[in-house]
Amino acid sequence: MNVNYEKLDNVNGVVTVSIEEKDYADKVSKQLKEIGKKHAEPGFRPGKVPAALIAKKYGTAVKYDIINKEVADAVFNYIKENNLHVLGQPVPQSDNSFNIENSEFTFKFNVGLAPEIDNHVNKELHVPYYTITVTDEMVNEQIEGLRQRFGRQEAGEETEANAVIKGNITELNEDGSVKEGGVVVENGIIAPIHFKNEDQKKLFENKKVGDVVVFNPAATCDSNAVEMSSMLNIDKEDVDSHKGDFNFEIKEIIVLKPAELNQEFFDNAVGKDKAHNEEEFRAAIKELIGLNFENDSNYRFTIDAKEAVEKAVGALELPESMLKDFLVRQNEGLNAENVDEEFNKMRGQLEWDLVRDNIAEKFEVKVNEEDVLDEARGVVARQLMQYGPAALTDQIIDKYAHEVAKDKKNHDMLFQNALTRKVFEVIKENVSLDNKEVSVEEFRQLFAPAAEA
Repeated sequence: MNVNYEKLDNVNGVVTVSIEEKDYADKVSKQLKEIGKKHAEPGFRPGKVPAALIAKKYGTAVKYDIINKEVADAVFNYIKENNLHVLGQPVPQSDNSFNIENSEFTFKFNVGLAPEIDNHVNKELHVPYYTITVTDEMVNEQIEGLRQRFGRQEAGEETEANAVIKGNITELNEDGSVKEGGVVVENGIIAPIHFKNEDQKKLFENKKVGDVVVFNPAATCDSNAVEMSSMLNIDKEDVDSHKGDFNFEIKEIIVLKPAELNQEFFDNAVGKDKAHNEEEFRAAIKELIGLNFENDSNYRFTIDAKEAVEKAVGALELPESMLKDFLVRQNEGLNAENVDEEFNKMRGQLEWDLVRDNIAEKFEVKVNEEDVLDEARGVVARQLMQYGPAALTDQIIDKYAHEVAKDKKNHDMLFQNALTRKVFEVIKENVSLDNKEVSVEEFRQLFAPAAEA
């Protein structure tokens, strides 16, 4: 067997495979013998069928399959051994003749080559890197939120914004009198802070135990059947019959007292022994906020870095004719009339994938199974966040990450994501960063449409 390669231009070539009878005869003979061992024919048991009969019945099909396999293997082995960066798959030329009665054959395959790329990832390439300024106001808001989170509930004398109020709820007539046979809820519970109507919230401001407030449950929740059913202890189907006013006789007020700025609170909020006084605590909170912003900054960097690299590289020369032919062969809905439109849609992503792979090769970026699992862990953690902190244990995340990564389709996607992430990491290490401090508002404006920017 003889395999030759001819480079037609920068991105196109032809692989020619010539195959003689000696290259495939033994394999055809061996395959026919295997068939003879297993197949029965009229008048003959398996293994007793004359070789001539087997050859006559199956010889052409076996020869065809063997030659096809030998030629395909020869093409792909040549590509691999000679490190040809082929795009898509080799496409057989339309004028390939294949008369199965012949003993010698020649096949030609068009191949599209990846263009030579200078990715320009070096210190001469400048990419902006935005750091979001952490203000004292942000720190104060975060601390207040944590004080609420780690605070404690206790009985209060007067309602506050975050108070939970317990009491008796009684349905009224339109004239304000108690409705005979109406809804009565003893030990009802409400939290005005969650009311959707501001006027209804104000009705419960500065109230004390023993006060009676006339309010409208339907107005507090925009007549949401689920919320009204829960508040009034009635079936959802019945809520439309109870959209009038109700008395709320306050029996108990429970307020949330924010946590005090002490060691117990510091340990709960930022970790044991990470802060020992208010100054250290504020510094720890500022660092945490900064770390969260760092994720946003890195995401923005991927956008700017991709844009900068693509601009430096410029448009790539691609084997368009071969790629379009390949697309038509792979997709039933494509033909000569519509393939140009589809190719133009995918061209941008194809060019970036080539640049990304070129960077990965230049800087020897490797993706291993642990990288794939890290990507899977991130996916699982984001999905489990809806179930609260109890679901976010390392053991649970790791278990489901392995399950996700087992699926080949998922594994391929996770591999590509890991490769992209690591490529941006090496870009960040090897270009010149133009560091810019911005406010949150300025950072958000970076993502605004061009017309608004």
